[in-house]
Amino acid sequence: MSLRHSILVLLDREPGSGYDLVQRFRSGIGNFWSATHQQVYQELKRLHREKLVEFEVETQAERPDRKVYRITRAGQRALKDWLRTPVRPPRLRDSLLVKVFGGHAADPAALAAELGQHLDHYRRKLEEYRALEQSYFSQHETGRRRYRLPYLTLRRGIRYLQGTIDWLEETCALIESGALPDKPVPSSGTRTKAAKR
Repeated sequence: MSLRHSILVLLDREPGSGYDLVQRFRSGIGNFWSATHQQVYQELKRLHREKLVEFEVETQAERPDRKVYRITRAGQRALKDWLRTPVRPPRLRDSLLVKVFGGHAADPAALAAELGQHLDHYRRKLEEYRALEQSYFSQHETGRRRYRLPYLTLRRGIRYLQGTIDWLEETCALIESGALPDKPVPSSGTRTKAAKR
């Protein structure tokens, strides 16, 4: 996946300025695909040169004029081509796991403190995701249906954060006590079924 596909996905849902797109990144796609303000603007220029997006200039009385971008037919074709192309499963690269793996050479108190900082971060992030989830469920069925697929990505994020928090809590407790894990990791259980189609 590339930044361009993220931008095309956002513009396919609704036109917007570069600023609008940056805000949408922060509240949606940015939870699993990061991009800076500058990267978004640079990619918009490239997409415009390639005729995958177009823009109209909106005059504003007390602010500089703004460009409102929309996806073109060529952009929609490019997006559909990408959506048809299978993506590879992501490869995990996690520096914290390397630290825990090599933790026998670390100061246990320092390692525990760092794990605690990560735990605090993930708990705060989970609170944010839960607030977004509440916002989704506070909508009428029409709104929930419109945002059903983005919400499914949020569910993935919630499960990821919950799993990470569980692991961090367990790891902190085991490091502090010096104990060994007493049983294997439980299986994931039964699959949930969609309530409404």
